[in-house]
Amino acid sequence: MGTVSKALSLLGYFSQTRPEIGLSDLARLSGMNKATVYRMMSELVEQGFAEQTFQGKSYRLGPEVLRLAALREAAVPLLSVAREMLARLSEATGETAHMSILQGARLNALAHHYSARHGTRVTMEDAEVLSFHGTASGLAVLAFSDAAFVDGVLALPLVAHTAQTETRPEAIRARIAEVRRSGLAESVGGFEADVHSLAAPVFDAQGRPLGALAVAAPVGRMTPDQWACAAHDLRACAADLTRRVGGFAPARFTAHIPEEV
Repeated sequence: MGTVSKALSLLGYFSQTRPEIGLSDLARLSGMNKATVYRMMSELVEQGFAEQTFQGKSYRLGPEVLRLAALREAAVPLLSVAREMLARLSEATGETAHMSILQGARLNALAHHYSARHGTRVTMEDAEVLSFHGTASGLAVLAFSDAAFVDGVLALPLVAHTAQTETRPEAIRARIAEVRRSGLAESVGGFEADVHSLAAPVFDAQGRPLGALAVAAPVGRMTPDQWACAAHDLRACAADLTRRVGGFAPARFTAHIPEEV
């Protein structure tokens, strides 16, 4: 990993639940020494990508991040379209719907929508980093990514998020092969215990996965009827979202797209 990549990777540790991080914690999270982290964060502060808090004891994201995000949204309003689709999917299924986006070698949660139908629901965090091997969204993306990307992901240490997380590379390859056949990925307790999720890929203009659309429900509520309902609505919404962002499903995926969406 180059110097620029290492510096930018530090920004990935900030989240809604961790908006401010001290120097020592950044060093611990990144595995880099404090002197290196301090130098990189100083450069990020200088360029506006980070800033120090009023007390100067911790860092937070800087205004340049917001400026670039606004430019990106103006050029490709994915977030606006995704939110509309998530509301539609959540209301149709009565469950939590969420969208993830592939950013480099990471899969980040982009947005989510909760249904008011149930008091108990799966909760999400925007900008949360999702694992490729432990989530339905990750498996949906891997299934239609190129072989080199899949090999790179599976060569990394695969964390067992729960007792149900599959961490054997060959078993994961078998699962993503099934996703290619069905067009739908599934995870039961793989990322969070007692969460059953389904996901379908969303494609860009080159027919590559740019992310995934997913439905997540408590395990006990995902009955066969609910599974069938979620699968149908999910396929339809993912296909519609792909079209609305100017994407195209690859030939091997078109058989899974509903005729009416």
